[in-house]
Amino acid sequence: MNATAMIAPAGPQYMRALERANKVRLARAGLKRRVAMGEIDVAEVILDCPWEAHSMAVADLLMSQRRWGQTRCRKFLAQIPMSEKKTIGSMTDRQRRTLAAMLSPMPQGRERVELDSQLHQPVIQAPQRHPSLERRAMVLSS
Repeated sequence: MNATAMIAPAGPQYMRALERANKVRLARAGLKRRVAMGEIDVAEVILDCPWEAHSMAVADLLMSQRRWGQTRCRKFLAQIPMSEKKTIGSMTDRQRRTLAAMLSPMPQGRERVELDSQLHQPVIQAPQRHPSLERRAMVLSS
């Protein structure tokens, strides 16, 4: 039997764990900062799932956006059956696509993304215009 000895990594296990936790914490803080500044979109983070966001709760990521608090996050996640504590890495592809579609900015035509209640699939609907607003737009354009 030819056994090879493993070389033990430097430092005790708890120090390595602490080092890794600090690395993840700093990376998450940077990610949240970039989301708050608008440098990166939350939908991109959810679809790409970088290593720093893999074990992050969905609510933590959503609340890192400007003007997103606990109440708005809760109401938003209530539209789809998803817990606030669900980690981004544990989401299915279908959940990722649905959440990203709901979070993506409104397209040029100001269409609204909603969920089909039975299928939980994104459905894009054009906004309904009020008749008086259309008349006002016609008067202003002429």
